[in-house]
Order: sequence, then structure tokens, then C-alpha cells
Amino acid sequence: MPNATHKLILDTFGRQLDRMPFEKITVSGLIKECAISRNTFYYHFEDIYDLLDKWLEQELGKYTGLTDEENWTESVKGFLHSCKSRKRMIYHLFDSLSRDRLERYLFTTTDSAIYEFVARRAEGLDLPPQRLQVISDICRYAVFGYFIRFLWNGMNDDIDKGVDELSQVFTLIVSETIAASAAERELSSEG
Repeated sequence: MPNATHKLILDTFGRQLDRMPFEKITVSGLIKECAISRNTFYYHFEDIYDLLDKWLEQELGKYTGLTDEENWTESVKGFLHSCKSRKRMIYHLFDSLSRDRLERYLFTTTDSAIYEFVARRAEGLDLPPQRLQVISDICRYAVFGYFIRFLWNGMNDDIDKGVDELSQVFTLIVSETIAASAAERELSSEG
């Protein structure tokens, strides 16, 4: 649990991100608005990118219920509605960061949740972890692609309809891939 100063810095960063692009936010500006010393900032965060990572972790942590289908769908809808309600902040962040950094962050933060969802769907099939990882990677690419298209479309998509359709495809991909993997495994054990 972050202490009050840690939370103050995170909250101030969020407010600044709503006002300006990420590349315009500086440690000097943050410490001035927070009324803290430079040493205090660096006690809590290594640099501005560490602060960004912790802020993203805090914000995305609100939407981590991806272990079952209903929670997954509601979490993604909640996340996208939150993005839409804070559109300026999201574009300040999205337009400022290199796509590689953003992709890497989103991929690593969703990896365990999506893997856990796939593993639960495959319980009892005795699939190797490598195969489960491939299946979860495919699903993560689909979710990430949907999010990027959502941003490209100015966040004007019908979120509920789009996520429901994505969820149906996601469930189909997981079910069919798991079934095919189980059949392949059964054939290889017979031969």
C-alpha cells in the first residue's frame, strides 16, 4: 500500500497527464506541484518512466478480473469506458510514448491474467505450459489489436457491442485451439 506521499505523486502525475502530453511532464514540475523535494521524488521513483509504470500499474490494476469470461468482458468494458471518459489523458499518453514501450507494458501486464483464463479453460486436458502460452499469446494479440483500433477510431466504437463480439471470438479461439491441441496430443500419444 503506497504511503500518502507516494499517492500524492501518482495523483499529481495523473492530473498533469490530463493537462499535457507525457513528454512535457518533468520531475521538476511534479515536485513543484506536489511541494516535495527532489530527494523525496527519487525516494519513491527511480525516474519519470518508473513513475509512469507505477501509475499504469495502478490504473490497469482496477481492471484485472480476466480469469472468467463474464469478469473478463466486464473488465475490458470498464477499462474502455474509463479510457473514453479520460480521452485527453489517454491520447496524451498514447501519442507521447513509443509504440514499442506501450506494447511491451500492455503485453507484460496482461500476460498472467490471460494465461490464467486460458489455463482454466484447459483444465483436465493436460496441455503443456508452452501450448497454453501460445494460446494466450494469440488471445492477447487480439485484445491488444482491438484496443489499438479503438484508439485509432477516436474511441467512437460501441464499446459494449464490440467487446461482446470480441469476447465471443476470444472464447471460440480458446475453445477451438484447446480442443485441437488436446486432439493433437491424443494422436501423438497413440502413435
